[in-house]
Formats: sequence, structure tokens, C-alpha cells
Amino acid sequence: MFSRSTIPLLQSYCHMSNRRSHIPSLAVWVVALFITAALGARPATAVEVKTVISPGGIQALLVEDHSNPIIAMRIAFRGGSALDPDDMAGLANLVASTIDEGAGPYDSQAFQRRLEEFSIRLRFNASKDDFRGTLTTLSKNKEEAFRLLRLALTEPKFDREPVNRIRSQIQAGLRNESQDPDSIAGKLLFKKLFTSHPYGNPTNGTEETVSAITLPAMRKFVTQRFARDNLIVGVTGDISTIDLQSALDQIFGALPEKAKSWRIDRAQVDTDGAIHVEDVAVSQSSILFAQSGMERSHDDFFGAYVLNYILGGGTFVSRLYNEVREKRGLAYSAYSYLSTYDHAALIIGGAGTANESVSETIQVVRDQWRDVRDNGVSEEELRNAKTYLTGSYPLRFSSSAAIANMLVGIQLENLGADYFDRRNSYVEQVTLGDVNRIAKSLLDPDSLTFIVAGQPEGIPNVQ
Repeated sequence: MFSRSTIPLLQSYCHMSNRRSHIPSLAVWVVALFITAALGARPATAVEVKTVISPGGIQALLVEDHSNPIIAMRIAFRGGSALDPDDMAGLANLVASTIDEGAGPYDSQAFQRRLEEFSIRLRFNASKDDFRGTLTTLSKNKEEAFRLLRLALTEPKFDREPVNRIRSQIQAGLRNESQDPDSIAGKLLFKKLFTSHPYGNPTNGTEETVSAITLPAMRKFVTQRFARDNLIVGVTGDISTIDLQSALDQIFGALPEKAKSWRIDRAQVDTDGAIHVEDVAVSQSSILFAQSGMERSHDDFFGAYVLNYILGGGTFVSRLYNEVREKRGLAYSAYSYLSTYDHAALIIGGAGTANESVSETIQVVRDQWRDVRDNGVSEEELRNAKTYLTGSYPLRFSSSAAIANMLVGIQLENLGADYFDRRNSYVEQVTLGDVNRIAKSLLDPDSLTFIVAGQPEGIPNVQ
């Protein structure tokens, strides 16, 4: 699984009525085609990706689609919350949450009212590696939509009242997360894995660090982080190449040429193979586990991608699901995925189970990790995985928004404008020998580090 994607819809659909059996390759392919047609998704090879460069030199990837009068624009600036100062962790997230709360001549209410009057959807969010924006508009309102996006990026107001209002909302959310075992486990996992790296800091910050964020720091963030040299743009919908060229300069032309450096040190993933328990008074523990993974740019990445599908990424047909849920009934689900960041790579997995079943669940996970490493996977597992991964790929092209997101993703990962045409061939080229070789070198059951948020029986806490 890619770090910036979700489990496709087909996976849930295929197994909703048949959770106890592996679906044959042909059935997976037929269902994939059926749902693709039902959703109106286009095959990846039918999507023509154009590289558009404005007169001012700003580049974007475009998929024209004039079947609906809608334009979806997705943007990203390289450099995310990992750049936040330690004492103001959550800075990028607070900026993302307030940058549309007034800009240019409009205060918060006027700006939001303008968006509503023109049916424009504008949102921003921050991750560890980048800062993103989403704009969706009717094509007839594109000029106003582009103007408001420009104002948000170049003239945000950050007035005290809306900033403090949003700050309070974020802090209330953090208080709720402090009682949620899944959130507790997730934050503790990254704290343990990245003890001396910014990735260990939560993107949303803490109540204390969010309180410490100042208005000058937020304004400085904008002037240092938003620039043309770290900008990524993906557009899909009812707009021509010529119109987009003009829009790129209109929206982004006033940004500084260069951003402050967004590069940080490569992370050392600190996996100790231990089980760390955070005491939470719940009857069912949340379990997360992780080990070092494989970089997105590695030649063996697609072999690892297929391997993970078989091990835990295939949800209802994966080894983990069958061994943990189907055979033993220990948890509703068990999963794993590849998580790639700019400066680290992980394999992350999880499960939720009753406190009395935590120890057995962890042992089953380790056993499956070791079995796949030592004994490999079967030809049938490989064939079914490849059939699903290639057959379901068109589902990712089911909407303009989804395609625009993917256009940004392939640029962030430097995959090339023709990646959509090439992607399935990478999966097809993976052999059984590749998967089993990668399993031997990549999977390390002894380094799997577990985080348990709950009150598991018979497991002492390891700090």
C-alpha cells in the first residue's frame, strides 16, 4: 500500500459476502471490471496526462475531462509538519486549519461566505512531508475559485479570533484523542520508532505546543514554506491547457521563487522488537506493530508491495486476516501496509482484540512474519495478488478528485507523467522468486515493535 492512498473499494466489496474463502483470480477480475463500469471509472491507459507549463514557468499535470462542468485542483508544497519547531509542534496543521479563515479583503466570515456563494470547496491539510490544498469548483466559477485560492496562499489574515477558535477546536480534539486507544497507540508508535527525529512528533502537536504557536510564527510559515520551487500541482476536469496555463500564473505567480529548505536528515527507525504497553482502561486493546520497510524508489518496491498484499494488505484474503480472525477469532481484522515517507520507510500493521487475547494475537503475527520469511508464499497466492492489484487499479480513476490527487502523488514520488500507463506492468513483472527473495531479506519478526493501548493480560510494560 502506498503511503498516500487508502484500501480500494473493491477489496471490501469482493469479500462482503464471502469472507472465508480466497476469491479465484477470474472472479476478482470480473468483479473489478463490473464495479469499474458501474462507477464510471476509466482504465488507467485511457487517461491522457498532459504536462502543462505556464508562461511564468509553473508546471502542472492535467487530465482534461469535459464530461462534467467541474474542475478539481490539488496542490502540495514539499515540507510538512516534520519542519515544525519542537516547541510549536502542530504549526503546519494550525496554518492548514486557518489559512482559509480570511484572506485579502475578506475576514473569516466573508471569505467563507464567498466560498459558499460560488459553491467552491477549498481545504488544506498538513502531513509529515508536505502541505496540501484541495480546490473543487464548477468550471463557470473557476476565475473566482482561483482568485480565492491565490488570496489564501499569498494574503492569509490569521486574525486572532478565528485562529483562537480553531486552536481551541484542535485542542479539544487532542483531548479526545488522549482517551482513544487507537490514537494513543498511533502516537506512541511513532514516538518509539523515531526517538530522535521530527517524525516522532505528532502532526497535530500537543495541547501545550499548540498553545505556544504565535501569529507571527504562522505568518512566517507562509512566507518561508510556500514557493514555486517546492510546488506540485495536479488538475482534472473541465479546463483546457491554455486556460490552465493562465490560471497557474494567476494563482501561484506571486509566490516567492524559492522556499526555505525543506530537507531534513534521514530517519533512523528504532525498532527494538519489544512490546510496549500504554495503560488504557478499555476491554479491547489496540495493537500496532512496525519494522523498517522499503523506500518507494527501491527497485524491489513492487515486489514488496505484492508481498505485503499477501501478508496483510489483502485484508480478507491475507495471511494475517486468515490466521488471526478466520482460524482463531482473535480479532475482527488484522492488517499490514507499506508506509513510505521522504526520509523513512516502514511496514506497519495492526489489530484490535480483547485484553485476554493480546498475547496470542501478537504471537500469531510474529509466527506469520517468520513463516513467510522462511518458507515464502505460493504460486496461487502470487497469482491472486497480481490479478487483484492490476484488476482493481482502474477503480482509483473513479472521480476527478481521485485523479487529481494521484497526479500530485506521482509528482511527489517523481514517478513520471506516464506512470499510469506503466504501473500495472510493474506488478505483472513480479515473480515468485522476487517475492520470496524479498521476504527473506525484508521481513524481520524479531525486530517487530509492538504498541498496545489497553490493559492486556500477562504482558508487562516495556518502556
